[in-house]
Amino acid sequence: MTTRTDQQARTTWQWRGPALAAYAIALGVWIVLIGVPTDPYQMFGWLWLATIVWNIQAPARSHLAFVRDWWLIFVGLILYLYSRGMSDNLLPVSVHWTFPIRFDEWIGRGEIPTARLQDAWCAAPCTSSTDPRWYDAVLTTVYFSHFVTGLTIAVVLWLRNREAWIPWMRRYLVINFSALIIYIVYPMAPPWLASKEGYIPEHVPRLTGRGWDDLGLGGFHILLAKVGNPVAAMPSLHGGLAMLVAMYAISRLHSPWRWLMVLYPLLMGVALVYAGEHYVIDILAGWALAAVVMVGCGWWERAHPRTPLET
Repeated sequence: MTTRTDQQARTTWQWRGPALAAYAIALGVWIVLIGVPTDPYQMFGWLWLATIVWNIQAPARSHLAFVRDWWLIFVGLILYLYSRGMSDNLLPVSVHWTFPIRFDEWIGRGEIPTARLQDAWCAAPCTSSTDPRWYDAVLTTVYFSHFVTGLTIAVVLWLRNREAWIPWMRRYLVINFSALIIYIVYPMAPPWLASKEGYIPEHVPRLTGRGWDDLGLGGFHILLAKVGNPVAAMPSLHGGLAMLVAMYAISRLHSPWRWLMVLYPLLMGVALVYAGEHYVIDILAGWALAAVVMVGCGWWERAHPRTPLET
């Protein structure tokens, strides 16, 4: 016997299914023709559209709830993005070049791990234009996931339970702005830039995006560089946010499979070192920052169980 609830669920998916398919096609066409949506403007639009598609049968006015809850976050992310782009000019602090090199040489017994990975996995000579291997596509995908994972989790939580969305959003914003403060007081060059300037004897090309060259998407990192900051490398926010995702998931999920989430920050770390984007010490610092954010936000929530945002 079909219940009223079953009929409602079937009707919902009769609308939601085609809408989700149309959304996926539209996003795919956008990526191919325009590029991967990684800046806050595009991300906000596509995420808002995703919530509209998911609640396709809801009244039009109800979709404004996303704007109401997210506009301040949107402004904050824009502020972060452009502040990060000029963070090395806000204080009279010199760019740090040699300390991370010496640390990674100590780990690599005389050779930085980036050079070792590129020698082992990249063609000889290794350049950004050499033919990619299958694992380049995997590592490029892992690298790119940084730009969408945190906010995608936030949208899913927002759709399911706003009370669960707030703690994650708090952690996401805190780790971003904590990293920004460190970038301001401690600007540091990544391996590819240090190699370009002669601080690293080995040739260390920037391989970011190499795995997507065959798809015509390998240049997305070039677009990001226009608003980014090449010396905002310590800590690695890519590594830190990946660890934050893993730690938050492990703390909330109950399945024994949740421990597989640690593979995400590990893969991200490999991708960052291999691509020449970060030293190992940057990634370790990013993981440490994630742990501090988890502990600090947990303490805040216990000390302030009901904040104005949650009432």
